[in-house]
Amino acid sequence: MVVPAEPFRHVAREARESFEFQRLAPAATKASESKGRERPEEPDPLRTAYERDRDRIVHSNAFRRLARKTQVFIDPSNDHFVTRLTHTLQVSQIGRSMAVALGLNESLTEAICLGHDIGHAPFGHTGEDALDEILDEGWVHSDHSVRVLSVIEPLNLTWETRDGIRAHPWRNEEGPATPEGMLCRYADRIAYLSHDPIDAMRAGIIRYRDMPFRAQALLGDQHGRWVTAMVHAVIDESISAGRVRMVPDVAEAMADLRSFMFERVYLRAEGQTMRRRAIGVVQDLVRYYEAHPTEIPTSARQADSPTLQAVDYVAGMTDRFANRAHAARCG
Repeated sequence: MVVPAEPFRHVAREARESFEFQRLAPAATKASESKGRERPEEPDPLRTAYERDRDRIVHSNAFRRLARKTQVFIDPSNDHFVTRLTHTLQVSQIGRSMAVALGLNESLTEAICLGHDIGHAPFGHTGEDALDEILDEGWVHSDHSVRVLSVIEPLNLTWETRDGIRAHPWRNEEGPATPEGMLCRYADRIAYLSHDPIDAMRAGIIRYRDMPFRAQALLGDQHGRWVTAMVHAVIDESISAGRVRMVPDVAEAMADLRSFMFERVYLRAEGQTMRRRAIGVVQDLVRYYEAHPTEIPTSARQADSPTLQAVDYVAGMTDRFANRAHAARCG
C-alpha cells in the first residue's frame, strides 16, 4: 500500500538557515552568520533574520509614504509615471532576480532594495539638495534611510541590511560590505536608467532616437530588453570576475545614458522653475517647524536640536503633504 505524501511541510527557520548553506553560493551572506541587531531579539520561529527585516520594512509607515513621493517628475498628472514606491519595487525585483541567478541571499537583497530609498525627501533629489543646504554636516537620503529605520521608526534591522541601505549610492566609495548590497547598487541604477527614459518620452521631453548610440546598440529598442541586457551584464561579469561587477561595455553604455539623462531630463532648463519652487517649499517648512517645534508630531521628535527635528519631519513628508503644509503654514 502506497502512503500518500503529505501535501505540506513545516519548514521552520532553522531548516531554512540550513538550506542556505546547501543551496547558496559560497560568497552569499548567510542569515545565521549575521552580525546581528542593535538590540538583541529572540529569533523568529519561522523566518530568517533577513526575511524578518524585509517584512518589517514593507509594513513600515515610511514604506507606504513612498507611494506619494517623487521619482523624477514632481506631482505628475499621468498615473503611469514612476513614483518612489514603484521604483523601489522594480529595484527589488531586479535585485532579487540577480541574487537568485548568482546564488546569493535573495531575502537580504530584497530587504536592502526595499529599504534603499525609504528616507528620501519629498520632491526626490531636489528635496535632498534643499535639505543638504540647511545642515552644516549635509544631508544624504541613504544615511537618512538608516536613521528612519533605526531611530524615527525603529525596526531594529540587522547590521547587513542597514549597511546595504547606507552604502548603496555609487558616490559612497567604500561600498556595501556584502555582495547582496552591491546587487542593490546595480539594481537601483538599472531600474532608474530603464524607467526614467520611458517617463521622459511619455512627457515628450526626449525621443528614443535621441538616446546615446552606444546605449541603443547594446540595450536594444524596448524597455524589457534594456532591463534584460543590464541584468545579464551583471550576472555574466560577476560569475567571471568572482565579485559583483558589470560587463565593461554595458557599464559604459549605462554611463553614457546616465549623462544624457542628467543633461536632457534631470537638469533641463525647463524644469528649473519647478525645482526652485520645490526647494523653497522644503526650506520654508524646515524654518517654520524649527520655530514651531511643538507642531511636530512626537514620533518625529527624536533629535536633540530643533533644526534636526524639523529636518526629520519635513524629510518624511510626501510631496502632496508638503505642498499642503506649505500652503497652510508658509503661504
